[in-house]
Amino acid sequence: MLRKAEHERRRGEGSETLASRTARDLADLSLAAEPGDHLGAEDDLLARFGVSRPTLRQAAKMVERDRLISIRRGTKGGFYAERPDARDAIQSLARYLRMRGAHLGDVIQVTRPVSEEAAVAAARRRTAADVETLRAFAATIDANDTPRSLIAAEVKMAQLIARMSGNPVVELVMEIGYSFGLDERGSDLYADADRRERTRTMQRSLLCAIIDGDPDIARLMMRRRSDQFDEWLHLGGAMEKEQG
Repeated sequence: MLRKAEHERRRGEGSETLASRTARDLADLSLAAEPGDHLGAEDDLLARFGVSRPTLRQAAKMVERDRLISIRRGTKGGFYAERPDARDAIQSLARYLRMRGAHLGDVIQVTRPVSEEAAVAAARRRTAADVETLRAFAATIDANDTPRSLIAAEVKMAQLIARMSGNPVVELVMEIGYSFGLDERGSDLYADADRRERTRTMQRSLLCAIIDGDPDIARLMMRRRSDQFDEWLHLGGAMEKEQG
């Protein structure tokens, strides 16, 4: 016990510093494994890192908060490798944006060029499997005739196109643009039946361009979608001022 305490004292100046270092070691262990891999039981990791149980548990909370590990109890319990996804990052970013007073128009202004490039890349890179996925999605478009279902469809389509772009930064930016923005104003934007039909029409046109492998038309269709959002937001803002 004294030997372990001395080892911990030498590794850092206090338990907080040591816990942070252990958290980095634990995160590195997870990143070297595949998601879902068993990293070891608690006693295994205590021996591996040479720290006390309280220190390991404090470090594990840090890494678990970053979605790099999960801790399971029971006969198959222990530490397992995990990975954060775009949604985890977006939730933190969305809170920050709301605190700074950002609104849908701000988000569209930034994501517009990224969305266009994503559509171009998707049209150029799409595989046979991607084409089948897009065709399957296109077959569901007509069923989305409520604000809620259309918001979900818009987000899903953006995720598909972003993934097909092959750029994880594009995936993150587009997820912010659609998820954050539509969560904020989606019900207002799609309350009108004519708007919902126009949105579905633009979805079909964009998907057709990507399926056909036409990057120029894909860019044009994505640009028209952004222009439509801008128009609707401007009209919505004018109506709010008149009512006020």
